Amino acid sequence: MRDRFAAWFHRTFDDWFFRSFIGPAQTKGAIHGADQVAREHWKQDLERRKQYTREQRALRR
Repeated sequence: MRDRFAAWFHRTFDDWFFRSFIGPAQTKGAIHGADQVAREHWKQDLERRKQYTREQRALRR
């Protein structure tokens, strides 16, 4: 079962068209047009996620 999932995963996510279709991971302009309150909440959420990632990276060291 695991091998089938791994094969499906690589067929799906290693595919160049799929990766180009979903686009690059970026934050610049990601909430363009949203009101100021929504932008501030989005920035706070992004910072919390980055902090969590930094903490997890530090734990693995």
